[in-house]
Amino acid sequence: MVRSWLSKTLLGAGVLALSLGYSAPAAAQPTPATNEAGPADGPPSEALANALRLYNQDRFREAAVQFQRVVEGETQDAPANQQKAQFHLGKSLFRLGFYQSALAVFDEIVEQGQAHLYFRPTLQWLAQLASQLPEPADIVRRVGRYDVSALEQFNNADNRNLYNQLLYLMGRSKYRDGNYDEAIALFTRVQRSSPYYVQARFFMGISHVSARRSQPAVEAFREVHHALEEGVEGVDDEDRMADLAWLELARIYYSTRHYDSAIESWNHVDVDSEYWLDALFEESWAYFLQQDYPRAMGNIHTLHSPFFQSAWYPESMVLKSVIYFSNCRYDEAEEVVARFNEQYASLRPELERLLQQYQDDPSFFNFLKQVRSGRASLPRRLQPVVESAFSDRTLLRNIEYVNQLEGEERLHASSPASFKNSSVGARILQDISVAKSFAIESAGTLARGRYTRAVEELSDLENQATAILIEILNARRGQLSQEMQEQQVTLQESRAMRVQVDEEHYLWPFNGEYWRDELGYYRQQITSRCGR
Repeated sequence: MVRSWLSKTLLGAGVLALSLGYSAPAAAQPTPATNEAGPADGPPSEALANALRLYNQDRFREAAVQFQRVVEGETQDAPANQQKAQFHLGKSLFRLGFYQSALAVFDEIVEQGQAHLYFRPTLQWLAQLASQLPEPADIVRRVGRYDVSALEQFNNADNRNLYNQLLYLMGRSKYRDGNYDEAIALFTRVQRSSPYYVQARFFMGISHVSARRSQPAVEAFREVHHALEEGVEGVDDEDRMADLAWLELARIYYSTRHYDSAIESWNHVDVDSEYWLDALFEESWAYFLQQDYPRAMGNIHTLHSPFFQSAWYPESMVLKSVIYFSNCRYDEAEEVVARFNEQYASLRPELERLLQQYQDDPSFFNFLKQVRSGRASLPRRLQPVVESAFSDRTLLRNIEYVNQLEGEERLHASSPASFKNSSVGARILQDISVAKSFAIESAGTLARGRYTRAVEELSDLENQATAILIEILNARRGQLSQEMQEQQVTLQESRAMRVQVDEEHYLWPFNGEYWRDELGYYRQQITSRCGR
């Protein structure tokens, strides 16, 4: 009759965590683990020698201009010396704060692989860039081009933090490629003293979930909590990381039908958390499956309080109608479906018309930015669904990436004319322009996908609401299927689920006024009419 929240979200448990993103801890400056001098075919040109001297004097703008001349072949340097210039050009751009252009240079080196003399030394600079550029810059993909053995050059006391960071980044690459066991092996090697330890354990849990191994996933998420409780350093937002781990634990327990453990996990998400309403809604399904209808209905009551008018949980109304149906309260079930249709049925055509206004990804990206900044002229009734679709942290990371690229454009514009108008200055501007165009396209595509998914889910809920009305009609005709009859609750079972009042709990009838300190504690008694 109704497809539960479980069937739509659960064993994609990693989706939430991955779509939310993380800020990488700042990487320590590494001690070079390899000899960066490299072999050379003949002596360097005067331009290269001068560039190296300028670099060692921290005169990175002047050095970059000369390195670019060597890379372009203007100085007739041998190939080995051109590769040295290319590597140092990337380092110079990094030192100047042109991180995107530095990434473009290092990417060219990575693409050549072992054929480039500085392929292995480039790895540590990719790690440095991962701490400067947001996740959409896709440093993970570049690190994934290396063999795991390449990491061992940093497995020493001087480069311990860098080594752990690269283990984590390479693990993320293996995870993204679907090589879950390889990813887990890398995450396991991240040391507990590392700022990347908690993130590595979290993604270890996600990897186990993706491989459909619940018990080791539970152990990984519990280790996240243990590490946070013991004060592991380097986690930017400990409360948020703890909440994400509790959510993942709850979903694992839910999927394996350990509903009490799932509820306990959801209850650890604090009322002040950005994920509290998600936890409250998801928990409602567990209460429903336990036939604890008073708590399920109480959670739904909280979700629709005036305090959360911008929240978007239309499925909660479908669940509410199912609860009424399960207790043979057909009039109330029909009333809830009618309210659902009144509130949501006309939204889908409006959302689809709004989508048609943005025919390409760049224009949709601009729409995304307007929504996020509060400047979009949206009809009030559309705001919750659109803002909810665009609240994904991966989208926010893409906006952050574009903003950073625009910041590098401003840095370029403020540079001295001699640098800005040079060949390397032109290269920097082109690197930023290409990356920005790609980032805008990617963000627009991603935002359009989130928006379209929200419209499709709304359509699915409309179908579920219609299915409920059909089952109500069948019940009134005495034609209810055996499966539906088994979902219904007898009067005796209903009495066993009454709200309990004891010396620590009082019963305060709801008079239409919501109290903030009661949110999450509401209960709604449901008396079954089945069998009457």
